[in-house]
Amino acid sequence: MASTVSFSVDTPRGPRTVSVAYERSGSGEPLLLLHGIGHHRQAWDPVIPILAVEREVIAVDLPGFGASPALPDGVSYDLATVAPVLTGFCEVIGVDRPHVAGNSLGGLLALELGRTKAVRSVTALSPAGFWTERERVYAFGTLRAMRRAAESMPLPLIERLSRTAAGRTALTSTIYARPGRRSPAAAVSETLALREATGFHQTLAVGREVLFTDDIPGLPVTIAWGGRDRLLLRRQGVRAKQTLPGARLVRLPGCGHVPMNDDPALVARVILDTSR
Repeated sequence: MASTVSFSVDTPRGPRTVSVAYERSGSGEPLLLLHGIGHHRQAWDPVIPILAVEREVIAVDLPGFGASPALPDGVSYDLATVAPVLTGFCEVIGVDRPHVAGNSLGGLLALELGRTKAVRSVTALSPAGFWTERERVYAFGTLRAMRRAAESMPLPLIERLSRTAAGRTALTSTIYARPGRRSPAAAVSETLALREATGFHQTLAVGREVLFTDDIPGLPVTIAWGGRDRLLLRRQGVRAKQTLPGARLVRLPGCGHVPMNDDPALVARVILDTSR
């Protein structure tokens, strides 16, 4: 069952109120889960039952995605704003320095939380921010095309496509290596999440200048990359390792850009190994 919490954050325009939707389950040391652009917290559903055996799992909808409202007018979706929002969120719900795992945009945010030592460990799955300019342009163009496709399809068509493996492949093969494994309901809900994400364009706009260039000494950090990632190509993992020489670089064979659905057991093991 989702909850929503509202709290005040400092912005260049003064204090503003932000609301974040989240789900909490399991017991143990806290683990914060951060999804990618255009997605929602349900991206983590395949791995949460495994993680919740050992961790108190907190899956959030990032501001402007899923059930979380957009950031207030005039507030940027850049790292310098969204990472402190997540830190403030943890304070409000009574969580001190959780472990964090993030995918894509969420992976970049997880690394930023690690850089500021706001977390205990970092697992970043295909994180943004290690691209060349050409690779970034390709990824952003692909994301915009996905958004336009989601906007152009009426709901009955999305529902009809979701009922077959071939249809789910048409809807989600850009991010999953095994899209047929996604349930029909999940394929519909994440297509609608992409279509309705109020923070989508603002996040892409500020992402044009993003490169992650800092090491994160003193924390356990794992960078994991799907061997069949079609959005952020796996060679970016090598650059991430060069930037973060103390990090563990893990390959996820047979996994796409959002690996939690392609191999839940493997992804859960990588996260738990890092957080131990």
